Formats: sequence, C-alpha cells, structure tokens
Amino acid sequence: MPGKRKGRFGFKWRRRGPFRFALRHRRPDIKASKEPLPEVAIVGSPNVGKSVMFSQLTGHYVTVSNYPGTTVEVTRGRGRIDGRQFSIVDTPGLYSLLPITEEERVARRILLNEAPECIVHMVDAKNLERMLPSTLQLIELGKPVILNLNIIDEAEKLGIQIDREGLAKELGIPVVATVATSGRGVNELKEKIIAAQPREDIAPLRYDDFIEKAIKDIAHRLKGIYNASARGLSLLLLQEDREMMEKVGAQETEALAEIMAVVNEARGKTPHSIGYLIANRRRDWAEEIKRRYVLSPSLLKISFAERLSRLTISPATGIPILLLVLYFGLYKFVGVFGAGTVVNFLEGKIFGEYLNPWVNALLLRILPVAFGWQFWARELVGGQYGIFTLGVTYAVAIILPIVGLFFLLFSILEDTGYFPRLALLIDRIFKRIGLNGRAVIPMVLGFGCVTMATMVTRILETRRERIIATLLLALAIPCSAQYGVITGLLAQRQAGFLGVSYAFLLWAAILTGVFLLVGMLAAQVLGGSPPSFYMELPPLRLPQISNVLTKTVTRLSWYFREVLPLFLWASIIIWAGRISRAFDLIIQGFSPLMRLLGLPEKAGEVFLYGFFRRDFGAAGLFDLNSRGLLSGVQLLVACVALTLFLPCIAQLLIMKKERGLKVTVVMLVFIFSTAFGVGALVNFILTGLGVKL
Repeated sequence: MPGKRKGRFGFKWRRRGPFRFALRHRRPDIKASKEPLPEVAIVGSPNVGKSVMFSQLTGHYVTVSNYPGTTVEVTRGRGRIDGRQFSIVDTPGLYSLLPITEEERVARRILLNEAPECIVHMVDAKNLERMLPSTLQLIELGKPVILNLNIIDEAEKLGIQIDREGLAKELGIPVVATVATSGRGVNELKEKIIAAQPREDIAPLRYDDFIEKAIKDIAHRLKGIYNASARGLSLLLLQEDREMMEKVGAQETEALAEIMAVVNEARGKTPHSIGYLIANRRRDWAEEIKRRYVLSPSLLKISFAERLSRLTISPATGIPILLLVLYFGLYKFVGVFGAGTVVNFLEGKIFGEYLNPWVNALLLRILPVAFGWQFWARELVGGQYGIFTLGVTYAVAIILPIVGLFFLLFSILEDTGYFPRLALLIDRIFKRIGLNGRAVIPMVLGFGCVTMATMVTRILETRRERIIATLLLALAIPCSAQYGVITGLLAQRQAGFLGVSYAFLLWAAILTGVFLLVGMLAAQVLGGSPPSFYMELPPLRLPQISNVLTKTVTRLSWYFREVLPLFLWASIIIWAGRISRAFDLIIQGFSPLMRLLGLPEKAGEVFLYGFFRRDFGAAGLFDLNSRGLLSGVQLLVACVALTLFLPCIAQLLIMKKERGLKVTVVMLVFIFSTAFGVGALVNFILTGLGVKL
C-alpha cells in the first residue's frame, strides 16, 4: 500500500514509489461528496503527454492505487472545470481496445466498467495517422470522445498543418490542439469537456458489407446492459475478444447461440480473420484522413533533433552513442567523480578527520570505562560499526552523493526522451534473453534502486518475461550506490583502455557475460516465443532544468528517507550480532567461501552486511580497500562476487511478493551458487595467469 505522510496546513505527501510523488492538498473549494463525480478518462499510448495533461486538469490532488485484481497502478485526481467538479483518471497506456498487455486490459476495463462521461484521447500530432485507428475504436464505443492533438508545437516546427475543423466534422467529435507542458490549448480542452455529450450511432467508417451485416445482426440481439454502444460491442465480438465474449455470455444466455452463429457465419465468408480485415480497413481509413486533413511539406524538413533521434536508434551509430553515455555518464560522472572525488572528500575528510573522531572522543569522555556496558554503549553509537560512525557515515558520505548524481543523470536522460530510443535500440539483443526492448525500463531503473525496479517488471507482458527480468535484476544489476562504490574502487587501479582501468573493464565484461548467458539459459528453460515490442517515441529535446532538478530532488528525498533508517537499523543489528557473537559464527561460516575466492576472512563481513543492503556491503568493501587489505585481483574478485551475491532484504521481500515463494527460493539458490562459482572461476583464472591489476 502506498505510504502517507501528513504535514501542516492540510498537505499530505503520498508516496508513489521511488520515481513518483504527489502532493495531496485538501483544497477548501473541493468538498468531499457522497455523490460520485462525473469521470473524465485520459486515454492514449505511452509518451504522448497523458500524465502532464492529467496534472494540468487536476493540479496536485492525486491518489494512486492498484486497479482491483491487478498490479497495474492507476492515477486518479479531482479537478474543477468552470465551477464543476470532475473525477480525472490517467489510464495506463492503450494502443488498441483489443488488449495485449495488462496495462491495456486495465485501461479498457476503466472505459467499459466505469463509464466515463468524457474520454480525452491524447495523440502525438506528428503521428496522427498511426493513432487515428485507436480514436476510431473509442468513437465506436459510443462515448463522448475529444481528440487531443498534443505536442502540436513539434508538428508546427516540422511544417505540418492539420485542418482541425474538417477533421472534427469528419469524425463527428471535438478536436483540440495542445502543448501540455506549457498549457497551450488547455482552456479550450476544458471547454470541450464541459460541453461533451454522448452521441449514438457515430460511425465514421463503414467496413465490408458482410461485416456491416454481422454488426447489425449482433447488435439486434444484444439485450443486456453494457457501457458501450451495440456497434462497438459487436465489433469486439467479431474480432473474437475473449473477455467481451465472456461478459456477453453472462447476460445473453438465450441469444448467445444466435450471436455466435452470426460470428461464425461472418468468419466463414473470408479466408482471413475478421480482425485482420477490420485492422486493414482502419489503417486505410487513417491514411485517407491524413491525405485529406493533414498538410505536410513535400520535402518534410528534418530537424537536428530528428536526425539525432535516428542516430540513437540505428545500431551503427546508436551503440557508440550508448557507450559514450555510459562512459561519461555512469563511469566518469557517477563512478569516478561521485564515488571517487565527492566520496573521498566527504568520507575521508569531513567524516574521517572531523566528525567521527569528535563523536568517538565525546563518547569516551561520557563513557570512559574500556569494557562492560560502557564499551558496548560506545560501540552502539561510535567505534567501527556504530550508528553514527557506520550508519550515518555510509549513508551520508558514501551513498548519498553517488545516488544523488545517478538520479541527476537519470533525470537528464529521461527528460530528453532517450530511454524509449534505447529500448528500441536493444530490442533485438533482449529478444535473445526472452525479453523485449520494453525491459530496458526496469533494467535502467535497477541501476538506481533494484528493489523498485523489481516492482516495475509489472509492465512486462508475460509471466515468463517478468521472471527472467526479476532474476537478472537480482543477479547482475548493481544499484546506483553499489555500482558507484565499485566503480570508484576499480577506477583507482592502473589505467587501461582509453583511461578506463583494466579492473573495471574486466568487471563490466564479466557481469555483461553473466547477464546474457543466464538470460539466454533462462529463456530456453522457460520456453515460449520471443515477445513482441512496440513503443511510441516522444520528441527528442533538450532537458528543462526545472524538470530535472524537481525529479532529482523528489527521487533523492524518497531514497534518502528510505535508506537512512535502514542503515541505522543495520548498524543496530550488526551491534547486536557482535555483542551476541552471532555474527562471528556466521562470518566463520563464510571462511571456506572466502578461501575459495582467494579473499581474506575479513571479507566475509562484506557479504554478510551486503545481505542487509547491497550498498552497505559495497561501502564495507570500500573500507577494506582503504585499509590496504585487498590486492588488485582480490578487489576485482570481491566486486564480481558481491555484485552477483544475494539481493538485499528489501528486494528479497519484493521478489517474494511479486513472483511467489517457490520461484524466489529457486532464484536465491541459483544466485548464491552463481556468485561464488563465477567469483572462484575468476580468481582461478587470474591467479593462474599471474595477472596483476
């Protein structure tokens, strides 16, 4: 359940995950009502500005919850338009009323089950032809639909002109043009929402005669109560929509056989599927609409942004661009600068030379006895593993700057629209491991927080894909803090190719190899066909500083509020484990494994503490290295094994919740074996070859 945090003046922060926050404000002009408010549903494919338009219509009065019976989150809000209150719902991404993904199923259920009084169909004005078939399907449902041509500014820059009046007359619905990010056209949209009225029997398109006859025959036999027009419902039945067939079957017990007879008769009149014929007819209709109402330059001007966009998705140029992003972004900015320069200053100078010695000296004055309860009281706060000297130091001096810089980089790339292009670029590679390009979203998020990335695997279409993605996240994706610490450590070794240390290159190559090999094996074991992939590409544009800073601060505040208490609790658990000698026994149990990896027994603490939090273990590795207890090869082996080691407790709980106990246990056994197996193999090869790093 999303958490709530009450503040002053009636404000509430409602946590919506690591990347989404909403400020809830009980505004005096909006009073709670027992009467259900008229609902406005914002519908459209991903990356067309639905969420931004939702904010324009609602302000910040927002709630987020899972749709009943699913793990798909739906955002709802309340807004006032011309003195009238509305319930606004931001539906999940929808490409078609014939759903493929769980998000599309939820979006369709909202339209059919909740009966919104108005549907705002958001489309990218530059790609109207591709999105018009979805508009047609919404119109055929018999609902009041408003076609919202969003991102109209980008279309105008390309010289695209749209005859909105002609288009509105052709479709029989209002058409508005907006720029959601700037608010342009929003007032006109609100006027259309207020004036929206249901219209019966709107049919902008006629299909083949035998299909039209079947539509009429089915509609004549539908006597139940549905939140859709008879025409729209008949079309779904002709396309053999299973969910709709079950719904109709529950209400049309007497006429069901006749309805199915009509469907079967129509099916027998064509060698193709009826769904294929309907889809082709809609596509041809959309092309005709574009020719009549959309004027594009004969030689469409290709902007610099479009040229760059094409470069990012072409393998020949996209892969080098990706490598540059990884090198300057993750390696140089987050790893070398964040985990190196910033962490060294905070951990070595501020905490190491000033704060921690001052805390230990203060504790020694207050509790001077060198043994007994006073010693353990000092160790609880200070010493080597105290709440302040370990918990606060690791969280503030080591983790905070790394995570902060990662979220800054992530927000910049997100605001440019680069991530959908990255998904398109790596789709072919991901299909080899049983995933598609859409899986890049949880994988990239995993570099920020693997726990929440595991929750984001819900966006993947099949259970098979979600299992593979969860396994790869738990095994081979380091969170930002773990990655940053490891990069900072390995970057300090001797320089290698283009200024990147050989140790880091080996670590990255080993993890990539494990990621791909395990993914391919998992895809073979689980079977199934390669998943399909489709995603709208938003405009590629310069990031807005205000957006980047807002996203970074919001995400960082969430992460820090989550991490600091865990670090403090981990310090207390470690203190209790040391005082009871339980940790000594566990660390001794790690001794054979440490010898297998060629590491000192002291390194067992790193793996034990890493189970509480991945970044906690990485910070412990940082401490071991700073004390000169690890050689170059030992450091590389420790980094490889620790990255592949068991997920932290928080991620473990989410894995159990999302994938079930049995699947989680199997994953943990495999991950534990792989971590020490690969680490031992790396140690054997490097020491056998006499490699020095």
